Parts: sequence; structure tokens; C-alpha cells
Amino acid sequence: MKKSALNSDAAMAKTGALTIRNAQAEDVAAITSIYADHVLHGTASFDTVPRSHAATLDRLNECVGRHWPFLVAEKGGSVVGYAYVTQFRDRPAYANSCENSIYVASSRRGEGVGTALLTELVKEAEARGFRQIIAVIGGGEPASIAVHEKAGFEHAGRMKSVGWKFGRWLDTVYMQRSLGAGDSKPPERQLR
Repeated sequence: MKKSALNSDAAMAKTGALTIRNAQAEDVAAITSIYADHVLHGTASFDTVPRSHAATLDRLNECVGRHWPFLVAEKGGSVVGYAYVTQFRDRPAYANSCENSIYVASSRRGEGVGTALLTELVKEAEARGFRQIIAVIGGGEPASIAVHEKAGFEHAGRMKSVGWKFGRWLDTVYMQRSLGAGDSKPPERQLR
């Protein structure tokens, strides 16, 4: 994986016994499992069928290939969460805006894993040249909203009843945070 733009070693930050680092191909099985749990039991993802190992590896490779951060949180030698960004939309004018995704293992929720991942992800996205980071929070999950508020995100909107899962309508909450110079000046370079 490409080294971090923030330091010469792989992106790594330690918070107690928690390590945040760049994801590797060896992490894909754990990432796939964490995501499957969210798909099958939660409303943060509007997927209804878990992503395959191959599809997860493709996502990791896309992020690496485009120099977008894809991080994992590791505790006790196990991956307990992950986070990454992708371009917010695929049209060229969106190139400086990214959307974040964060998922934490069900056994580790409430331990600060999401906060640690989001803190590092924001730093990495900014270092890669993104100017806006957007959270699209499926189900309007209160815990996810709280984590994003703690990281300086502001509410940008709510789309009501746009998802149907587990026999009920779900909202999507949009939150946003400026990175670097934000919109105060043009980007130094157009991202792709």
C-alpha cells in the first residue's frame, strides 16, 4: 500500500492499545466480516446483501490506486474497525470532495474505535488534497451522528424515508466538514 502523505511510515496512530494503520490485502477477510454484520443486522448500510471478499478487495485496491486513505483499527492483533474515503460523486467537479465510510465490529462499539478512525481519516483525506468530507449516515444512526459531530462535522441535510430495510423506512443524514482551506480559495491542483 502507498505510504501515508502525513508521515514516512504507514499511517499509524496509537491510542492506548488501539492502532490505526493503512489497510492491507491481509485485512480484507476481517473488513468483509465487519461489513457483513452491519449489512445483516444494522441500518448504517443500505446494502441488503453483504459484499463479497473479492468486492471488498476491489474497493481497497481502488482506494489505494487512487491514493485515497483506507484505514483499519487494530486491537490485540485483530482488525476491529475500518474507514475509508471515496470521491463524493464520480463527476469531475466533485474531485475535491470525498465521502467517508466507517464501520466498527459489533463487539467493539462504544470503545472509541469510530472516533479514532474518523480522526485519522480526516487528517489523511486533508493530506491527500480533499477540501470537503461528507458523511452519508444511513438510518440517521445517532451514534454515527455523535461521532461525526465530535469530529467537527455539521449537519447538511436529511433525506426522509429514502431507504427500506427491516420492514421500515429509513432516513439518510448528511453531515459535512471542510478540510484544509475548504472553500476559501481554489484548489492548488484538481484531484482525479
